[in-house]
Amino acid sequence: MFTGIVTDVGEVLSIEDRAEGLRRLTIGCAYDSTTIAIGASIACAGVCMTAVETGKSGNRDMFVVDAAAETLRLTTVGRWRAGTRINLERALKMGDELGGHLVSGHVDGLAELVSREDLTDMARLTLRVPQPLARFIAPKGSVALDGVSLTINDVTDDTFSVLIIPHTLSVTTFGALKAGDQLNLEVDVMARYAARLMERT
Repeated sequence: MFTGIVTDVGEVLSIEDRAEGLRRLTIGCAYDSTTIAIGASIACAGVCMTAVETGKSGNRDMFVVDAAAETLRLTTVGRWRAGTRINLERALKMGDELGGHLVSGHVDGLAELVSREDLTDMARLTLRVPQPLARFIAPKGSVALDGVSLTINDVTDDTFSVLIIPHTLSVTTFGALKAGDQLNLEVDVMARYAARLMERT
């Protein structure tokens, strides 16, 4: 589990295609690689991935993950290239501060950035979600976009808006976002359970 509070912006250093649609990615990071256990979960742009190797690439710490065909198809991982910057978060440990909301790292779909409005002290992002996911999006609810926990502001049919403060713009990949970009979307697990309960009543 994660909280949606990004702790590093990593960089894809290399990509290797393997048999049966598997893709191996080496990701440079600011984490001390000696503290990353093999098998540890790390959220990479909101996608829970498993470290299969750790070490150094030159003088830079790095970890290696494998992405299966399903992940490549359903998330932005299939579009990553060497040099792609991604939000990173290591898994929660007992006693950690829960600063955002509970995030599983299981992406539900892709949200498209419809527009970006840069305001005096923040940026307003308006995004469109796949219609089947729109019922999970509610004003003042939570959502994770590329691994970042955010509070939803306005909702209209299949679009919603979020406000991004300067700190978030500076410590995540959001500063470089532009209209047309796609982001990994994970809806709030509480919204999912609430919708399921409504279906059964």
